[in-house]
Amino acid sequence: MSTPVESAGVAAESTRRRLSPQQAEKITKMTEAAVEILAADGFDALSVRDVAKRAGVAPATAYTYFSSKSHLVAEVFWRRLAAGVPEVDASLPRAERVAQVLRGVSTVVAGEGQLGGAVTVALLGSDPDSEHLRWRIGGFIHDRLAAAVGDDHPDAPRVVDALQMLYAGGLVTAGMGHLTYEATSERLVAAAALLFND
Repeated sequence: MSTPVESAGVAAESTRRRLSPQQAEKITKMTEAAVEILAADGFDALSVRDVAKRAGVAPATAYTYFSSKSHLVAEVFWRRLAAGVPEVDASLPRAERVAQVLRGVSTVVAGEGQLGGAVTVALLGSDPDSEHLRWRIGGFIHDRLAAAVGDDHPDAPRVVDALQMLYAGGLVTAGMGHLTYEATSERLVAAAALLFND
């Protein structure tokens, strides 16, 4: 049975290489195990070795896919984002399209316990694989926001840039535990509405 992530083609990708179906299954098991460990014990207790054990994967094999726990958590977030944020509905008014994207990207880890905070730490990490995913995630969000704003907006590039800055600040605020992801989502939508008069 195909999951939404698999149908989006994400399961067949990795930061490091293209995956066979068996490899994709191992990655999926490890990302699921990582979420379980994060929920129970938090980011500090997470390790690639423990994730491998829970997922039934040899530690040496796990390290061929994930260079660090930050890389692993960034992969979890990337998969949630790619599966959970749909294409922009072009039939909606511009402000509603933008709100749809902002709600989608800001709530993919809502209700997931410590996952949100772990994502914030992971995306700020400096290892090359986490950085690669950070760029991929940033590009995905940029593309969704650009589609929502539309080419017909007279100042589209600057508005998209402003929206990305809003989102990044919102993610850090929620990840630090200052607001829930749901509350952050609504604040982002309210802030974004100030950019549009239509």
